Amino acid sequence: MDLEKQPAPQASPPEGCLTVAIRIPVRIVVLVLVVPVRIVWDALVVVGRFLRDSVLRPLWRALVVWPCVALWRYVVVPLAKAVGWLATVLVVVPLVWLYRHVLTPVGHGIAWVARGIVAGLAWVYARVLTPAGHGIVWLLKGVGAVLTLIGRGIAWLARGIVAGLAWVYARLFTPVGHGIVWLLKGVGAVLAWIFTPIGRAIVWCARGLAWLAGAVVTGIGVALYWIARVLLVLPVVALWRWVLAPIGRVLAVVGREVWDALGHAWRIAGHISLAVGRFLGTLFRWIFVEPVRWVYRTVLTPVGHMVRDVVLRPVAEAARSVGRITRAALASARESVRQARADFRRMLFGDAGAARDVGAVGETREREPVALREPTGADTRTLGSSTTALTKD
Repeated sequence: MDLEKQPAPQASPPEGCLTVAIRIPVRIVVLVLVVPVRIVWDALVVVGRFLRDSVLRPLWRALVVWPCVALWRYVVVPLAKAVGWLATVLVVVPLVWLYRHVLTPVGHGIAWVARGIVAGLAWVYARVLTPAGHGIVWLLKGVGAVLTLIGRGIAWLARGIVAGLAWVYARLFTPVGHGIVWLLKGVGAVLAWIFTPIGRAIVWCARGLAWLAGAVVTGIGVALYWIARVLLVLPVVALWRWVLAPIGRVLAVVGREVWDALGHAWRIAGHISLAVGRFLGTLFRWIFVEPVRWVYRTVLTPVGHMVRDVVLRPVAEAARSVGRITRAALASARESVRQARADFRRMLFGDAGAARDVGAVGETREREPVALREPTGADTRTLGSSTTALTKD
């Protein structure tokens, strides 16, 4: 059902002989011209990518990224930390101390004073202003009653004046107004029977003159329209229809074919350039890469393995053996030195001083020096005495 509902593909419009005659030569010429340009373009693209990946990107990193990272890591961040520490020490800590030890007590004092002022104002309001306000209200009520009586008197007087004026208007001004109305009706009748026909005649004459002027102007306009149409419009239409439009169609066909030819030639040149690039890459691999790889695998790798097995490993083993012998000799020398020092201490101070200095057999770490025992009593030796600890031994 879905296949039946799908619209049928539209057929391409038929092409004329002019299109077919222009297409093949134009495509051949454009292909010949575009192939070298495409090959050069692809070569430039490859060189540009190589320069971007091998030169510009490392140069950008070396000149911009790494200096910026080093500047951020070793200058900006330590400087910001130092500035933050200075701000904390010089600003935040003094402000906190000022807030805790100055502003908070001052605020509590101000709050206590404000509460006292509010309590005083409340007392003044309750004890002074409220009685004064009640007295003023009582006084205003009395003044209001007096003003009410005065207003009633003024209202009675005003009603009397208005009644007098109404009687004067009814007895004097009403007859005069009726006379003025009768006079105006007479003037309107005169205007209706005399001036209205005269006005209508004037309007009819003006309409006739306007119609005559319109007819004359319309005739002149029609004549000028046809003159301009014959002398200007028809030649321009003929030029557009019989000259410019065919030339434009031909140029449109040629331009479309040239554009399509450029597109096809660019794509074909891309395939050709790809084939040439692959051929050159294969040739480079056969000439340079494969011989170098063969030399590395066949010559350098066995030679390296032989040098490693025959020369480097025996040399390393000999060096390790020499190191072991040297360490053993040094350990023996240290042990001999330790024994000699112990014998010397035994000769000077007896077995007690030498017992601390004798280590286990094979020990290579040197012990801390043993503090000399200070002789006391009979063992005390002076500059003038000839008796020493050696005589006792």
